[in-house]
Order: sequence, then structure tokens, then C-alpha cells
Amino acid sequence: MTTALRRAVLACVLALGAAGPAHADWRDLGVNIYGLSYHFNQDEAERLGVDNNLNPGLGLRYEFARRERWSFFADAGAYYDSGKNTALYGGVGALWQVVGGLKIGAALAVMDSDTYNDGKTFVAPLPLVAYDFGPVAVNLTFFPKVSKFNDVATLGLWFTVWPGRFR
Repeated sequence: MTTALRRAVLACVLALGAAGPAHADWRDLGVNIYGLSYHFNQDEAERLGVDNNLNPGLGLRYEFARRERWSFFADAGAYYDSGKNTALYGGVGALWQVVGGLKIGAALAVMDSDTYNDGKTFVAPLPLVAYDFGPVAVNLTFFPKVSKFNDVATLGLWFTVWPGRFR
């Protein structure tokens, strides 16, 4: 296991472990199913070899607290990224319920992939929009173009399935 991979796995474990109370409920544990991406500059993405729009992968989301219209969570997972490499990440975030199932928020994520940041593990803030249908949520994030970290602005889409919330 490479040093970067070890760091990413450790970050995922720490993010989930630090966030999880001892009285966990199955309704609070979701499975992230990745996903799709859309690259705003398709020509540049193709030229750089980061134009893969199908990004399958799996992860876990643990919602460790709820306060009024806020939910707080920890994520960890792996997916096949836009550069056709395995991306590992772990992070914590919060979502605010705007109206109905619509939520907006952000996460602070530790990312590790050969595609981003010259293959070096890094931490990044990520904006989030989600629509929660109860047992399933649709999630959307924006990866801005930031020199050295990410060469093409991209949207990412995935689903969170909450097995304990099906009736």
C-alpha cells in the first residue's frame, strides 16, 4: 500500500470514527453510489485526459447529528474519477434544509488520486446541493478549476441510499 493510499484510508477512518457516537442508529448510515460528472470545458478535459464522465464507486455516509434544519455527516469512499484513476476520500460536512427535501451545504474532504494535485493527498472544501427523498438522496457538488489541484471545473453527481429509512 502506497503512503498516499495509507494516508487517505487513515483520513477516511478518522473522519468516520471522530464523527460517530456510540449510540448509532441504522437509519443514520447511508451507502453512497457514485456517479456521474460533467466537465464545463469538454475540449480541455479531453486534451488533459480527464474527460471520463462515468464515475462508479461506493462509499458510506454517516449522519451523526441533526439540529433543527441542519444535518451533520461524515463520508468515506472510493470511485473511478475523471482521469480514470481510483480516487479515495474522507470528510465531514453539513447540510441545511432549505425547503422540503432541498438541502445546501458544504464538506471538508481529504482527497487522494493520481488525477488531482499531481497525485498528492490534499484537503478541499466542497459545496453541496442535495435533494432528500427519504430513503434516497441525490447529491451534487462542484469541483472548481483551481490551478495545481483541478484543471477543469466539474460537477459531480451521486446517490445516497439509506437502507434503514425504507418503509
